[in-house]
Amino acid sequence: MIFPARGLYAITQTENKSGDTVINEIEAAIRGGAAIVQYRDKNPAEALFLARELVKVCHSHKVPLIINDDIELAVGAGADGVHIGKEDGAIAQARKYLGKDAVIGVSCYDSVERALDAQGQGASYVAFGRFFPSSSKPLAAPARIETLQQAKLALNIPIVAIGGILPENGAQLLAAGADLLAVIGGLFDSQPEQSARAFQALFHNHS
Repeated sequence: MIFPARGLYAITQTENKSGDTVINEIEAAIRGGAAIVQYRDKNPAEALFLARELVKVCHSHKVPLIINDDIELAVGAGADGVHIGKEDGAIAQARKYLGKDAVIGVSCYDSVERALDAQGQGASYVAFGRFFPSSSKPLAAPARIETLQQAKLALNIPIVAIGGILPENGAQLLAAGADLLAVIGGLFDSQPEQSARAFQALFHNHS
């Protein structure tokens, strides 16, 4: 499945939630307009089962599902790709196991240089952040709005912004050059469908 050029990028909020709750929340976010979903679970007990169920849900809506940081799980679940961090050689490894059409995203934190390197290695998209204080990534190093502006001039693959993003602060990231907004708490701390619609309005206003 093709990575969307722009839109809301939903990342699962799995802490202290049942698999059914996670699935229901993702379905709600997709109804609200989420364009891509990432399964992120730092303490997975039923990772393969839940990943496969999420693939079914996402594909029924023609939305790609990618896995955070686990190429083996992505292969086993039949996911559309993987999101990886700093590991050297990980893009080539992901391509080897997932195929030439897989979505491969790379965290670039606050580094345009790293993003250019990832693009050169065949990444499908790059992600910068965190831009605002984040309960999901409280220790993550901050990224600057200027990095998005520089990245937009330098890159020809989609740019994702992440970290503490809400409907109230997302517009400035789109204006600076972000193509997609990756959200966890801003979607799933309250009502996912309504929250997703609030984010969708940002993209309509910025088109």
